[in-house]
Amino acid sequence: MTDARRLGHTAPRAPLAPTIMDRYLVAELGGPFMFGLSAFTLIFVATQILAIGRLVTEEHAPLWAAVEYFLWDMPQFLLLVIPMAMLLGTLLAMQRLSGDSEVTAFKAGGISLARIVAPLLIVGFVVSLLALAVQENFVPFANDKAAFVKQQAIEHATSATSSSLQAVSPLPGGGKQVTIAAALDVPTQTLLKVTLLRYDAHTELQDLIVADRARYVAPTWHFENATQYHYYPNGDESKLTAPLGLDIDIGARPNQIAKQSLQINDPEQLSRAEIQARLESGQLTPQQVRSFEATYAGKLARPFAAFVFTLIAVPFGLRPVRGGGTGLGFGLAVAIVFVYYVISTIFLSIGSATGLAGPAAWTPNLLFTIIGATLLRRASRV
Repeated sequence: MTDARRLGHTAPRAPLAPTIMDRYLVAELGGPFMFGLSAFTLIFVATQILAIGRLVTEEHAPLWAAVEYFLWDMPQFLLLVIPMAMLLGTLLAMQRLSGDSEVTAFKAGGISLARIVAPLLIVGFVVSLLALAVQENFVPFANDKAAFVKQQAIEHATSATSSSLQAVSPLPGGGKQVTIAAALDVPTQTLLKVTLLRYDAHTELQDLIVADRARYVAPTWHFENATQYHYYPNGDESKLTAPLGLDIDIGARPNQIAKQSLQINDPEQLSRAEIQARLESGQLTPQQVRSFEATYAGKLARPFAAFVFTLIAVPFGLRPVRGGGTGLGFGLAVAIVFVYYVISTIFLSIGSATGLAGPAAWTPNLLFTIIGATLLRRASRV
């Protein structure tokens, strides 16, 4: 037995360590959150099953291809489902705790409402960060796969995707490397008729490499039957033939290059890093630039809807409910989600038209945060 215990004291707890109450509230959120995740996912799945039926019956796509396309297309819908599940889960959890007078009991014990709901808000913020990570790291990969399945197996496109494909990557010292290809053979992941240009920091051409084809061998590309020309500052030129090929990192994977022809007008299919690369490439029209900038800002703001929905769900969940229970909570969640995304769409359109994409993208989050904080403050006075 320690001296502290002999004196009747307990060891001090770490300030940020979760309490029993914190763990209890998070556990209470778990069940309703999973219910919401399942319910909203089933709604999206139902619409996709109808789409699979149309692909098979109208476009004569193989059933396996339609199902594979559906599975790869699902992750982007989950990004919408997760905030909605947090909203419904928090509503139902708070309705249960308030209806059973557990919130009142916590308050009677001297715990403020803000401290009671703090673990739920922390969970909402963490879920937002996880959604952002999934959006940036997994969803673009899944969209790549869905696009290839749709192009090759469903639309029966030819194996070569073409439209003057291009990849741009920075070089040490401030230069850049530009790779241009006539086409991409999707099954073999091979670029056809490839030209690579390297520029120094003053945009002076240093190297020119031409090759019949470049095959992707992760993480680089193998240029076959390549010829390299090097240009010196004094105007001299040297030529090097490499019949065995050259291994060069062009700064892009086959899927990223293919997106230029498949999804150039749909920035929603790209990650924020890929959108930024497109904006810096100088290949977009002014109208496309505004659209890409709006999507770039929206993709950062959108995942944090999970935190905003958690905040605004708390005061609504504390209100007395006479009958309805889960059904009333579900209906309220749908109404809040509808209003949020209508406002978000309006402000993104305004931001795209005015060039103020950043402030416009974050305005719905800020507006709903103010509403949620105001309602929570009023609830804490009751």
